[in-house]
Amino acid sequence: MDVPPEAGPGLDQRAELSEFLRTRRARLKPEDVGLPVFGRARRVPGLRREELAQLAGVSVAYYTRLEQGNGRNVSAEVLDAIARALRLSDAERAHLTHLAKPKQQRHRQASARAQQVRPTLRQLLESFDTVPAYITGRRTDVLAFNGMASVLFGGWDRMPARERNWARLVFLRPDYRELFVEWDQKAADIVGYLRMDAGCHPDDPQLAALVGELSVKSDTFRRLWAAHDVKEKSHGLKRLRHPVVGDLTLSFETFRLVDDADQSLVTYHAEPGSASADALRLLASWTAGAAAPA
Repeated sequence: MDVPPEAGPGLDQRAELSEFLRTRRARLKPEDVGLPVFGRARRVPGLRREELAQLAGVSVAYYTRLEQGNGRNVSAEVLDAIARALRLSDAERAHLTHLAKPKQQRHRQASARAQQVRPTLRQLLESFDTVPAYITGRRTDVLAFNGMASVLFGGWDRMPARERNWARLVFLRPDYRELFVEWDQKAADIVGYLRMDAGCHPDDPQLAALVGELSVKSDTFRRLWAAHDVKEKSHGLKRLRHPVVGDLTLSFETFRLVDDADQSLVTYHAEPGSASADALRLLASWTAGAAAPA
């Protein structure tokens, strides 16, 4: 049986920066950025370092040092030029900035400190009688939730706190493969979020331990993590196949807290008058005191 790794040192930030730049460069072809193609077939995919340096307006030696993980003293202007050359999304630009010019990191003890949800936020969650809602924090931890979210997502109130983590739920529980109709997209979104978290908090030993555990236990996670894709999705649609009420199509909205950027309020709702709205009302009747589904 696999044993989860102990919390140890955080992720290697130099390696994270190096691999992120390398994978972003590998996905571009010369014709994508208006460069002519000469000579024989390339031995490696994507742009060469000298081509990327030319596009960004920096020397090859300078870019090579940066791609080798040496982001010290790099200016915001150079990072912006490299981001434009690599055609990075807004989320990828932010991730590059975090990796190359990290904020002063807190002590590791502070990174490992338990996250706290304000009591008034917990009261707000419970006031949503027909809306599944929860608070997420670092490492995709589910920090607080209401009864509707618990019933919708498989009985969170009966799980140990450690297991109420989106990455563990999606990659380690077979029932979540059945719950999410587009499971592959959900899995990619979770890894993209974890990558963003790793860029902001590379010294977090608990995050490093989570990544290590999932890499050992899930081939899919290991493949997605190696791709170094980052993304943030604040709203959208999710299609679920609930074991009791059947198929649901729900809209989700994510609200990042102003006083704690590591925490977000996530809500789900259905289009009024739809079959999904009827299913949510049925789930609400169970959370209101009727017999809950097995």
